[in-house]
Amino acid sequence: MGRIIVTGANGHLGVRLIETLKRDGHELQAVVRSTIAAAALRASFGVEAGVVDYANSAELAPHLVHADAVVHLVGIIRETLQNSYVNAHESTCRALVNALAANESTPRIVYVSILGSSAGHSNACLRSKGKAEDILLASGLPVTVLQVPMVLGESDYATFALRKKALSGFSVGFRMASREQPVYAGDVVNAIRATVDVAFGRLLLAGPESLSRAELVRRAGLILGTAPKSLSLPIGLGRFFVGLLEAILPNPPMTRAMLDVLDHDDVIDPLDTAQRLGIELTPLDEMLRLVLKPLK
Repeated sequence: MGRIIVTGANGHLGVRLIETLKRDGHELQAVVRSTIAAAALRASFGVEAGVVDYANSAELAPHLVHADAVVHLVGIIRETLQNSYVNAHESTCRALVNALAANESTPRIVYVSILGSSAGHSNACLRSKGKAEDILLASGLPVTVLQVPMVLGESDYATFALRKKALSGFSVGFRMASREQPVYAGDVVNAIRATVDVAFGRLLLAGPESLSRAELVRRAGLILGTAPKSLSLPIGLGRFFVGLLEAILPNPPMTRAMLDVLDHDDVIDPLDTAQRLGIELTPLDEMLRLVLKPLK
């Protein structure tokens, strides 16, 4: 079993990946930004955990020695005063490439990105993610970029938000007709497991079903025993409201770039990617049963 480095290992997907790879028998090194996160990973999984600035190649390099694969989970969908898209995406990928060059090692890199990302995209987040992908793919290292949409896992934020909407009885959102194609967190972990040994370039992965946001809330309601109604507001109204928040607050809870990422229509055929990776995609209703706690 190889030595795998996981950056951003304290997120919901990272913790699940660490747990799975440890069970597989891999030697693991977690890389995080805070001592609290590192201590939690050591206590929960007994793995090595280093604390670094992801954008600092000199800090990264010692943690990448003898790596067979690096799974790079670092990224944001909302810019803050403390962390920009450029720093979170492009700078961290550039630092990773430079750190590996300093080590003279050629491990496989797996980068989890956002479905729809491209260097020419008009959205700042998706453009930055696309540029980060290009930095890795142009590095000459064996790379897999895994673009994914909304990931639903047990106890994660996206699932919490979906459960809240389904239980509310009346869900209000901007452009509820926008298309979602959620993928189960366990399927993403299995995809990463398949790519730590072989580099595939850029892959697009999603769940097997694309549906409107309103329909997703309704399907979640069926699992939870509710019948939520949805009210769709114009996306232009959302951009106006969020623009006011950006003008008033130094760190608004929502930005226009973040809103447009969430509003992005996800409609792809994921079967070719699933077949190439040798994984089975969890059907939507089964996914919802796994992640949503039914009402008693």
